[in-house]
Amino acid sequence: MGLKQVLKLSTAAVVSLTLVAGTTTAANAVEKMKWKMQSAFGSKLSVIGEVAKRFEGVIKDSSGGAMQMKFFEPGALVPVLQGWDAVKAGSIDAMWGTSGYHVGKIPALAFFSAVPFGPRAGELLAWMHYGGGNEIYGRIVGENGMVGKHCAAIAPETSGWFRKKYNSVEELKGLKMRFFGLGAVVMTKLGVSTQLLPGADIYPALERGVIDATEFSMPSIDYDLGFYQIAKFNYYPGWHQQSSLGELLMNKKGWDGLSKQQQSIISSACGDAVTWSFVRSEGKQFEAMNKLKAKGVTNVRWSDADLAKMEAAWNEVVAEETAKDPLWNEVYQSYSSFRSKYKVWKDNGYLN
Repeated sequence: MGLKQVLKLSTAAVVSLTLVAGTTTAANAVEKMKWKMQSAFGSKLSVIGEVAKRFEGVIKDSSGGAMQMKFFEPGALVPVLQGWDAVKAGSIDAMWGTSGYHVGKIPALAFFSAVPFGPRAGELLAWMHYGGGNEIYGRIVGENGMVGKHCAAIAPETSGWFRKKYNSVEELKGLKMRFFGLGAVVMTKLGVSTQLLPGADIYPALERGVIDATEFSMPSIDYDLGFYQIAKFNYYPGWHQQSSLGELLMNKKGWDGLSKQQQSIISSACGDAVTWSFVRSEGKQFEAMNKLKAKGVTNVRWSDADLAKMEAAWNEVVAEETAKDPLWNEVYQSYSSFRSKYKVWKDNGYLN
């Protein structure tokens, strides 16, 4: 074979490889996406705010910059507690927050954030993925024109910040307190007047005396919000939220308009966010507790007798709500059925 023939073949091979490479690149290229995502938690807020901001970066990096899930601070686009309506209407593409913020519309959604005297994160996530929780949750949000994914999980919270020490749960009667989700229903049963406030609104309400006490989250998060400057008694354990899940709500038409690849990138980023947020939440709390102690905070643990009274009140709530709300009952039956089956593993696999 002569030199001319070799050169011709080499040129043809290069052209062929270039065409193949170009075709492969085009096939693998991620389509562009530009969405607005408002968070219920500020970007500087330990764990629950940080993970939402980090999620924005993971989406960008995973897509090679083609996909943008632009993070907006709480209230930048819509009031935090109006996120459900805004996503449903398509006013915003997505909302990062928690299912417990929608209980005024659908009380049963609280189960998909945290449950009083409920499981730790592993068991709660297991119910969601393998016990039917995701299916029910998906149906509920789907019927409301949305797609939802749980993209964060955190360790136990504390059960409240108080200006003075209380020796029994009975002494809380008549108190005005910010409280979240199903735990708020229990506290109401115990004679506490509860209201739900977004994180950023709690400190000013506490400072002005609009509320007498509050709970919000874990020590590192509560430290960021400065509750210790007003209330010096922090109560444990977080009986109302032994674990909590974070939620990403997306407009269904917007989601359905994405390619499978785009959807996969978002789903994968959510899985990454669950791991990151849970590990970070477990790793930061002892440092935060030490900082709070240095600020003059006293940690108080509810007595077993008081915890038993709270659990009894929770059981009353369960009996009442399952009797009057068919959807609440459906979710509770799924949740409790899984827990009863999981118990054999929990009792044998774990130390007490």
